[in-house]
Amino acid sequence: MADGGTAEASAAPTPPPPEGHGSCAGWAQRLRVGLAGAGISLWVVAGLGLLYALRAPLRLCENLAAVTAFLNSLTPKFYVALTGTSSLISGLIFIFEWWYFRKYGTSFIEQVSISHLRPLIGGTENNVPEPGSPSGSRETDTNRQNLSECKVWRNPLNLFRGAEYRRYTWVTGKEPLTYYDMNLSAQDHQTFFTCDTDSLRPSDTVMQKAWRERNPPARIKAAYQALELNNDCATAYVLLAEEEATTIVDAEKLFKQALKAGETIYRRSQQHQHQSPQHEAQLRRDTNVLVYIKRRLAMCARKLGRIREAVKIMRDLMKEFPPLSMLNIHENLLESLLELQAYADVQAVLAKYDDISLPKSAAICYTAALLKTRTVSDRFSPETASRRGLSTAEINAVEAIHRAVEFNPHVPKYLLEMKSLILPPEHILKRGDSEAVAYAFFHLQHWKRIEGALNLLQCTWEGTFRMIPYPLEKGHLFYPYPSCTETADRELLPTFHHVSVYPKKELPFFIHFTAGLCSSTAMLALLTHQFPEIMGVFAKAVSMVSRTCLEYL
Repeated sequence: MADGGTAEASAAPTPPPPEGHGSCAGWAQRLRVGLAGAGISLWVVAGLGLLYALRAPLRLCENLAAVTAFLNSLTPKFYVALTGTSSLISGLIFIFEWWYFRKYGTSFIEQVSISHLRPLIGGTENNVPEPGSPSGSRETDTNRQNLSECKVWRNPLNLFRGAEYRRYTWVTGKEPLTYYDMNLSAQDHQTFFTCDTDSLRPSDTVMQKAWRERNPPARIKAAYQALELNNDCATAYVLLAEEEATTIVDAEKLFKQALKAGETIYRRSQQHQHQSPQHEAQLRRDTNVLVYIKRRLAMCARKLGRIREAVKIMRDLMKEFPPLSMLNIHENLLESLLELQAYADVQAVLAKYDDISLPKSAAICYTAALLKTRTVSDRFSPETASRRGLSTAEINAVEAIHRAVEFNPHVPKYLLEMKSLILPPEHILKRGDSEAVAYAFFHLQHWKRIEGALNLLQCTWEGTFRMIPYPLEKGHLFYPYPSCTETADRELLPTFHHVSVYPKKELPFFIHFTAGLCSSTAMLALLTHQFPEIMGVFAKAVSMVSRTCLEYL
């Protein structure tokens, strides 16, 4: 898993090039850009000059007079058909452009123009920074930062496939998980639950193939085959609990069987861990399996209402396996403590994990904001605050909300129920819409429980955007907002969900252009149909003016 140090390391300053070399490179770059711009102007001037010189051999005036006579002979019905057809075609282009922008977040015409026309006019060459230039170094640093911030993380509160995701599919007929999300889960399972020594045990060999299988019935069948070979195959019970169990109670029973087998295998691996590197790898695998089973048992207890039992399991896990903090078990613990309304314990967990050196999450930032909001929300009133000003506690609460909104600006719309919630994905992108869905799905009830918390959030959250007018260029408390979240969220979230985009994208030029073209041609068609004589006179006047201008030239 990535941590917060990756982006900080990538932002280290790069030594500037020597002064003479930098000035020469800058002069050469300016000269190249100037010549490119001048080249286009020269081509335009040369084309106009050639057209003027060849106006007599090409008989432009005679040809224009013939065209004018032809246009004068056309009836109004032709103009109605022409403008109507133009309006229909431009309308279809507008509808396609709008659909493409809503689906992919960019203009199709603009994308095609950049991809195919820009290389022809040399635009790509002009924009390539030189290797030693400061702009090239800044671009490299930005790319490294975006790569670290756009890393996909496993959702620490992900649901059970059989007992929750599949039941949703049975009821609604919709698939809550995308193929990309499930493929990432398959990779996680192969990383956590397999090792190089699996070939020595027939049951683990079968399970190694099962984790690679895409078809759910085939995976379940392979799990049963592994249990026939070895009744103590913990990973087989894990697969059945995740995918075959249709209720949380059934899943918990299978996880308890997996725990019994997993503890036996873990103790055996501990005894042989120093014999060879293969035994060490097997111990790491068995540790991952045991931690995963205990964590899912804690989540089963939480879902079944045994919250104190879930809290105890999570605390024991964090004490017994502190190196596995990248699994974000503390986020499961935070949610369970909030359900118990043990706010002092929540503050203690935040004091440990809400640290500048640790990667942040929506759960940490918004839980910190919730605790500060809790102290003032029941007495907060916008009218009173506007008269007397904000108290120190209220200022701290508002600043905590602004901090949380800056980290993930998508969350408030879900907490305020301005957008409908869906089942959270199995993987999330930090600071993205997928993380917002996952956080609000589990924490909305905690915000509703505290009187006035949502009211304070509603009154203050939009003020964050006034503090950061250009979030993609400069942040306030965090790094600039990554520009890659929309693409990753569209891969993680189902197609029936409207992905939240931040910052809000302006409509591309070609959508405005096609909309205007469609409207104007439709209006011309209507006017020509209603007032054919007037529009005929107007068309003749336009042709006469154009002819006079060309004759003057």
